[in-house]
Amino acid sequence: MSYQVTIEPTGEQIDVEEGQTILQAALRQGVWLPFACGHGTCATCKVQVLEGEADVGAASPFALMDMERDEGKVLACCAIPQSDLVIEADIDVDPDFAGYPVQDYRATVTRLVDLSPTIKGLHLKLDRPMAFQAGQYINLQLPGIEGTRAFSLANPPSRADEVELHVRRVEGGLATGHIHDQLKVGDALELSGPYGQFFVRTSQPGDLVFVAGGSGLSSPQSMILDLLERGDTRHMTLFQGARTRAELYNRELFEGLAETHGNFTYVPSLSQAAEDSEWTGFRGYVHDAAKQHFDNRFAGHKAYLCGPPPMIDAAVTALMQGRLFERDIFMERFLTAADGAGESTRSALFKRI
Repeated sequence: MSYQVTIEPTGEQIDVEEGQTILQAALRQGVWLPFACGHGTCATCKVQVLEGEADVGAASPFALMDMERDEGKVLACCAIPQSDLVIEADIDVDPDFAGYPVQDYRATVTRLVDLSPTIKGLHLKLDRPMAFQAGQYINLQLPGIEGTRAFSLANPPSRADEVELHVRRVEGGLATGHIHDQLKVGDALELSGPYGQFFVRTSQPGDLVFVAGGSGLSSPQSMILDLLERGDTRHMTLFQGARTRAELYNRELFEGLAETHGNFTYVPSLSQAAEDSEWTGFRGYVHDAAKQHFDNRFAGHKAYLCGPPPMIDAAVTALMQGRLFERDIFMERFLTAADGAGESTRSALFKRI
């Protein structure tokens, strides 16, 4: 048995199978609804039920208060229809969003690479190609570990039958510990995707600034490789931040791209290079490297940021001080349990995520 859900104000309709949440059904039919945590704690996916009945599911009482429940509000990531529905969602339709439907895939581990002392490259062969936009992510299921873990895709969409992930070891993390210590070439895994609204807005003019920290390099890597493959002529500048040279991975890849593409510039920076006498690059935080390179003038650019929350916050501040605005900045925060993954991912400087 299934129910039909009409989503206003776009008028799109989806079919929701029995026991399926509104969000699951929407994503698997290529219909975008805003969401973040995906398990009822952040309230990003809150919608208003205009007609019909729905079970609110496991929504947190902090994300969906009693008063809101009485008003007919639900969280799309938890709500299960009990009849046909009409809902109203706060949808900002992006003309550059391709809307590839989320699907399930089986994958085989083909390579495991030590990229840095804390980051491992995981390469997976898919059972069939996956269409996605550079910058999006997948949810990976690991054997014996409850739930899924989100990892951004580092490969360009042209390599659609494989997945490259950059996985940082998280202290006490069951999933990252399994990937670093137990996973072997030949192991079979399951994943779903693509997810996310982090992708290059190709219809928007302006040269591009990428700021990446830690394993947050994965999405910018996918974006830059995709843009260069497609012959995009805008100038792209990648600022990659790490603490030490040992943690500055894939440096040779981007130095090679800078040598062969006149519209690509690579600026690595080390925040803990005080005792590294051989380091000739920028010494300091990655947002300071961007400020120095552009003389604190970012007007006319579009910026894409990916990394841990402190790096994102510092970069947003620097970019806005340099005359970029909310409409010019796009971000993907890498949150773990250690970072406070249950907290809101909304920047204090932004009206939107």
